[in-house]
Amino acid sequence: MKLTIPFLGKTKEKYLEQAIEDYAGRLRRYLPVETAMLKSRHAKNDAGQVIMAREAEQLLNAAAGSSLIVALDPAGREQTSEDIASALTNWEDRGIQTLCFLIGGYLGLDQQVRQQADQIWSLSRLTFTHEMTRFILLEQLYRACSIKAGHKYHK
Repeated sequence: MKLTIPFLGKTKEKYLEQAIEDYAGRLRRYLPVETAMLKSRHAKNDAGQVIMAREAEQLLNAAAGSSLIVALDPAGREQTSEDIASALTNWEDRGIQTLCFLIGGYLGLDQQVRQQADQIWSLSRLTFTHEMTRFILLEQLYRACSIKAGHKYHK
């Protein structure tokens, strides 16, 4: 199973960029991971709904051809690390080829993305920047793979 995680824009904070690269590398020990950067396609003066609609189009285009799409949204179902490990196992058993995780931009996810996603997850009830969410998702996916492999990383 291959993981794809498109990012809306560059990670601006150097420390987060390093952490994202670190955990993407760790995760690649278990699964192929592709992180694609999508360039912003909106003007600075565009209304929020316009920005979200354009981002939705970019995210859904990046997810095209994926076997399963998981959108990350605060209103989604909260997951434990063990839940994520179980979900990965289940999807591998079902023969899912490409799993795509979608993270919204600074305004969140457009309704269109939530409607087209197969599942909607929340990583926490806390609010994180979309850049922090990239790191947290990769860390949790790595943790889930470690759990699946029987490592003690999660304890």
